[in-house]
Amino acid sequence: MEAVVVDAGSKLLKAGFTIPDQAPSMLIPTQMKHILEDGPLIDNLLFEDITVDPVVRGLIRDWDTMEDLLNHVLYTGLRWEMGNEGHILFTDPLSTPKAFREQLVQLMFEIFNISDFYASEQVVLSLHVVGRISGCTIDFGNWKIDIAPVIKGAVQHITSRRFEIGGVDLTKLLA
Repeated sequence: MEAVVVDAGSKLLKAGFTIPDQAPSMLIPTQMKHILEDGPLIDNLLFEDITVDPVVRGLIRDWDTMEDLLNHVLYTGLRWEMGNEGHILFTDPLSTPKAFREQLVQLMFEIFNISDFYASEQVVLSLHVVGRISGCTIDFGNWKIDIAPVIKGAVQHITSRRFEIGGVDLTKLLA
């Protein structure tokens, strides 16, 4: 089975098999609607428009919702079979805290029973796509901008910068 690549952004989640020159099989919004269980005291009309953002400014903030989203992507969208899970490559935003990465690894092995896990920073993967191992990358996201020099596949963290402003913020500013 081919490995799966997952890139979970603040607005979109992209996922697909590692097949050269093929676009991701899935491109879905990361934001999810919150569905409440029916109960005698709940008026669903009041809660109809509640949404949940599992990824905020590039980092996973709601792990339960992210688990539900990944379950849909892997088992429904990419048609993984329970008990026959494969390999996964997860993209990391610049300077992802170690605790986040550890929690993601734990989720993938314990809940999704994957056989192999690899995480790589998005800026490094961006260079690999264009056949380079060194360069300066700019990752302009919906809620953040990451700028990082990469030398021989290694991110130069001391000179990298993250700006907590992105496409949504700029749209509001210019509107």
